[in-house]
Amino acid sequence: MKKKFRIALGGLFALVGIVFFIIPGSMLVLILGLMMLSYDLPKARTALRYCQNAMSKSARKLDAYLLRRKLGN
Repeated sequence: MKKKFRIALGGLFALVGIVFFIIPGSMLVLILGLMMLSYDLPKARTALRYCQNAMSKSARKLDAYLLRRKLGN
């Protein structure tokens, strides 16, 4: 029962995160859904790792951009 509920809720969160991908906070909903699905599905674990790496990479690029902008270079 718990497994079915976790998969259903995780799938719902992942679907909502994908549908509302344009909204800034929806990426966190997508990651929450993938996190819940990753307990039971190995492919979701791979997708979660990919999303986490992509978010880290984009955060580093944004930090570098903002630092260059602040320093005036």
